Amino acid sequence: MKQQNYSPGILQYIPFFYVIWSDDLLSASETAIVSKAINEDSSLSKTDQNTLKSWLHKNTPPEDSELKNWKYTISNSNVQLIESDTYPLSSFCQKLANYYTNKTAFNDCLKHIEINLGIQPNHYNHLFNVKISHEKTSNYYSANEIDILLKGENATPIDTFRELLSEPIFNWQIERNKDKFRSTVLKQVEFLAEKGYGAMAYPKVYGGIDSMPIYASIFENLMYVDGSLTVKFGVQFGLFGGSIQKLGTKKHHDKYLTDTGKAKLLGCFAMTETGHGSNVRGVKTTATYDQKTDRIIIHTPGENDNKEYIGNALHSTMASVFAQLIVNGKNEGVHAILVPVRDAHHNLLPGVTIVDNGYKLGLNGVDNGKIWFNQVSVPRENLLNKYGDIKDDGSYHSDIKSQSKRFFTMLGTLVGGRICVAKGALSGAKMSLAIAVKHALKRRQFNDSVKVQEDLIMDYPTHQMRLTPPIAKAYVYHITLDHMMKLYSDTSKPDKRKIETQVAALKAVITSFSNNTIQECREACGGKGYLMENRIADIKADVDIFTTFEGDNNVLLQLAAKGILSDFKAEFNGGTFSSVLKIISSQLSDALTTINPIYTNKVDRAHLYDAKFHKHAFNYRTKRLTYTLAMRIRNYIKKGIPAYQAFLKVQTHLITLGKAYSCELAYNTFCDFTATISDEKNKLLFEKLGTLYALHEIRQDASWFLEQGYIGGTKSKAIRQRTERLCTELRPHIEVLIDGFGIPKHTITAPIAK
Repeated sequence: MKQQNYSPGILQYIPFFYVIWSDDLLSASETAIVSKAINEDSSLSKTDQNTLKSWLHKNTPPEDSELKNWKYTISNSNVQLIESDTYPLSSFCQKLANYYTNKTAFNDCLKHIEINLGIQPNHYNHLFNVKISHEKTSNYYSANEIDILLKGENATPIDTFRELLSEPIFNWQIERNKDKFRSTVLKQVEFLAEKGYGAMAYPKVYGGIDSMPIYASIFENLMYVDGSLTVKFGVQFGLFGGSIQKLGTKKHHDKYLTDTGKAKLLGCFAMTETGHGSNVRGVKTTATYDQKTDRIIIHTPGENDNKEYIGNALHSTMASVFAQLIVNGKNEGVHAILVPVRDAHHNLLPGVTIVDNGYKLGLNGVDNGKIWFNQVSVPRENLLNKYGDIKDDGSYHSDIKSQSKRFFTMLGTLVGGRICVAKGALSGAKMSLAIAVKHALKRRQFNDSVKVQEDLIMDYPTHQMRLTPPIAKAYVYHITLDHMMKLYSDTSKPDKRKIETQVAALKAVITSFSNNTIQECREACGGKGYLMENRIADIKADVDIFTTFEGDNNVLLQLAAKGILSDFKAEFNGGTFSSVLKIISSQLSDALTTINPIYTNKVDRAHLYDAKFHKHAFNYRTKRLTYTLAMRIRNYIKKGIPAYQAFLKVQTHLITLGKAYSCELAYNTFCDFTATISDEKNKLLFEKLGTLYALHEIRQDASWFLEQGYIGGTKSKAIRQRTERLCTELRPHIEVLIDGFGIPKHTITAPIAK
């Protein structure tokens, strides 16, 4: 077909006319709209106007040959239709005119037609034989480069493992039968063990590579596959195997670690008790040494003293049992003992009772159960004796004389599990954010006139505000947890008390953040988010429990706050306590010197985006809360109130301090990491993410900062506005940021994310 020559004025209207006549959209009202645009278009000659109007008569439509000419003119061009343009059809028309005539000015009359006719992409995408661009995000940043920054020095093993997750055995599916589900998860764990991933944290001689950071990366990536698999993997190799590795000695390692890493020896971690919850120090299960038989007798004294919520309870053949060790009539405190629970035929051993916990809110692929012990006898060698041992003469010995210090030293070795829990919960939030954002980048709803293409929901400021700050926080928390794992794994620093305080606070804050984020993502996807096939509902059910296992979050925040006070806690009744408070008070006074009316209402962009301001705000809050908490406790003790009762009276204060401390810790850690990024472009991106994290955190606790006079109303308003602005600035890069998490594409199976 020979192309018909059209004037520049007519060329820019051809796509509209082709859509109008092809889809039979022309009615009296539509004719009036197009006629009005033509009459007001000063770029058209009188001849062009008459020609265009001649094509607007319903009773005398253009000839078929004319329509074919229009389509040929459109299809024969090299013009791309970009759906994400604000006015996609008007932009396309302008490009078409430019292609044939180099006409450059944008014609607002075309926009008038597009808006008022309500022509949406589905009206013309199937009509034009041209390339359609459905890109909804910028490619200015590289998701791969961001992922490499997050993986750090462990990139190669992480990439290898992610590729392994494409194996069919890891295909996610909805499974309602818990027995079948558990069987599937067990096979997956055994498959991972066969590939050597179960033993990653163990020494090389036992099949591992002695790398807790890589093990933790495996754990967090497993969460993208399934929560039940992640938890069962963690129980078998991290908790059970970890207790042998961290609390046992060479004889235990030689006998059990290799088989544990290969999943030939399946075990469970029996710490928590029904009646005692997070109070590990107060467990009632006893382990009494009988010198006559040279054996330890494990016993559950009361009905509610059983071990509760024990993962791997139905599949395991051995349990790592935490009990009060009694030697020669003296209670030496909580120790761990390896107790066989089943024989070679998987029958329960005498004195052991195990009951299935049944269906739960989530994680139904994990075989949780309750365990009772009735005078179960095990060899003395089964005591995990790194921190306390029963000697050949029947006496107890420990290099750590203080029972309290011994207990906390023992628990401190298991902090790695708490970091993994936070990492797993964070992966659940990342996956939910990925699904919600990818859905928001294709889901359209509403517009200003209901007569033009509906808007992407990701373009709404409210949607950006609900999803972008959590993305920034996910980056901050990822970097922070990696740093914590690196510190925890540093064998040159055996004292883990400070890390235990830090991880307690971070685990609490991050798992709560993850649950809140997953819920927000579920709502952001509407009814689609409620469908199990789209994964968020399943992730929500699985991650919910992360707030309470490895320590209830409220308890952990109080533990963290007490750790912050530990430098002078022992001096509450001493004469030096006042001097400690005086030092803190002096530091606060120094901080307050910068807090004047000008500072409290300073609202310029440079100041609000400055990391020095964020750090100052977070540090001031932590110190202020520490000081006022110490003052309250001191005043209660001065009145004769016992220390325990004094702490009960300040529980909410303790929790507030724990949260503030974790916020400051995370932000400072992230800033330190960002400073090491060599590529300037990526460094600026991470700085922007850190700024959004900081301003959003300050905004969320604005009432406290306002009460303290740290910020004024003007500054509070400016922080809110800047938070919204940052979300808008990050909008073009939102999908790149999501992909930067490095979630294996074969695990993003949700239909709404494809």
